[in-house]
Amino acid sequence: MAPAGEKKYEIDMVHGALLPKILLFAVPLVFSSVLQLLFNAADIVVVGHFGEDGANSVAAVGSTGPLINLLVALFIGLSVGVNVLAARYFAAGEKQNMSETVHTAVMLSLIGGVLVGALGVMVAGPVLEAMGSPEEVLPLATLYMQIYFLGAPVLFLYNLGSSILRAVGDTRRPLYFLIISGVINVILNLLFVVAFRMDVAGVAFATVISEGISALLILRCLMRTTQSYRFSFRKLAITPGKLRMILQIGVPAGIQGMIFSFSNVLIQSSVNSFGAIAMAGNAAAVNLEGFVYMSMNAIYQAAVSFTSQNYGAGELRRVGRVLLTCLATVFVLGAVMGNLFTLCGRELLSFYTDKQAAIDCGMTRMRIICTIYFLCGTMDVLCGCIRGLGYSVVPMIVSLVGACGFRIVWILTYFRAHHTLQTLYLSYPISWLITGSVHLLCFLMLYRKLSLPKVQRAGEG
Repeated sequence: MAPAGEKKYEIDMVHGALLPKILLFAVPLVFSSVLQLLFNAADIVVVGHFGEDGANSVAAVGSTGPLINLLVALFIGLSVGVNVLAARYFAAGEKQNMSETVHTAVMLSLIGGVLVGALGVMVAGPVLEAMGSPEEVLPLATLYMQIYFLGAPVLFLYNLGSSILRAVGDTRRPLYFLIISGVINVILNLLFVVAFRMDVAGVAFATVISEGISALLILRCLMRTTQSYRFSFRKLAITPGKLRMILQIGVPAGIQGMIFSFSNVLIQSSVNSFGAIAMAGNAAAVNLEGFVYMSMNAIYQAAVSFTSQNYGAGELRRVGRVLLTCLATVFVLGAVMGNLFTLCGRELLSFYTDKQAAIDCGMTRMRIICTIYFLCGTMDVLCGCIRGLGYSVVPMIVSLVGACGFRIVWILTYFRAHHTLQTLYLSYPISWLITGSVHLLCFLMLYRKLSLPKVQRAGEG
C-alpha cells in the first residue's frame, strides 16, 4: 500500500464512474498545457515587443515550431509507449515489470536526447533554408533552434517521466512542477531579452533552463516515491524486453507524430511563400490554437491511460465506455474553446503583434481551423483508444495516408492552382475528417476482435 500522501495523487481508473475520474485526470493536464502555452507565448510576446528585430524575431521563434516538432516527435511517441506499458503493469500489480519499464524509459530519454540534440544542432540551418525561410528571418531562426536542441536530453526526460506519472493517474504533480519552471522561464525571458538584449537567443536559453528544472523535479518525484514506479540510479539500465515493447508501441506513435509534423512543415513552407508578415500572423494564430489543441490533448492522454489500465485489468466493457466518454468531452471542449478564441481572435492576436496585416493573416487561419477544431480532438481520442489497447501500427498507417498523404496531394494540386492562405488552411479540417472516420472504423473492428478472447499482451499491432 502506498502512503496516504502518495495515494492521493493516483486515480483508480478501473472502478466507478468514468466521467468524474477522466475530468480529475484531464483538468490538471489542461492547466499544464495552458500554462505551457502561456509560457511559450511569453517567448513570442517578449521577443516581439522587446526584441531588437520586431516581426522578424516573432517569425523566427514561431516558424521553427513545425521543424522542432518533427525532430522530437519520435521520442514524444516513445512516451506513449512508456505510458501504455506502465499503466498496464500498474493496473495488473506487476511491480518488477513496472520497475524495469521506469528505468528503461529514463535511460532511453538520456541517450535519445543526446542523439536528437546533436542532430537538431547540425540540421537546423540547412533545413530551415530548404523550407524557404526569408533571408531576414533565417539567421535568427537557426540560432533559436540550435540553442533549443541543446536542451533535448532534459526535454525528453521530462516527457517520459511525466508519462510514467500519468500512467498511474498522477497529473497534478507535473502541473506543480510546470508552474515552478514556467515562472522561472518568464523571469529569465525578461532578464535575457529586456535587460541583456539577447533577443531570440535569450528566449531559447530561458526555455532550456526552465525545461531542465522541470526534468529534475520529475526525476526527484520518481526517486522519492515508495510505489512500484520508484527510480534509483543504481538500477538505471535498459531491459531489452521492455525496450522492445516500448519501441513496438512508441515508434509507430512517434512516426505518426513525425508524419503530422512533416505535413505541418510543408504547410509552414507554403506559408513562408507569403512573406514575413504572413509568417508572423500564422505563428501567432498557431500559438493561440495551441491552447485549444493542448486542452483537447489532455482528453487524448486520458483516453490512452484509461484504456490501458482497463485493458490491463481485463475490464474490456469499460474500454468502450472510455471511448464514448472521451469523445463527448473532447467535442464539447473543442467546440466551445475553438469558437470562443475565434470570436476574440483580433484582441488575442494583438498581444503577439501590432501589425494589422499580420493580425488579418492570423484571423484567416483561425476562422478556418479553430471553429471546427473539435474534429482534430475527435480524431486524436479515437487514435488514443486504439493505442491504449497496444495497437500502434494501425493508427500510424491511417495517419500516413489520411493526414500526410492528403495534405501533400492538396498542396501539390489544389493549393498550387489556388495559391491563397484560405485554400492552404482548408487541408487541415478535411484531413481530420478523413482520418478520424477511418480511426473509428478501425477501433470498432479491433474492439470486436478483443471482445472474443481475453488478451493481456502489450505491443500488438
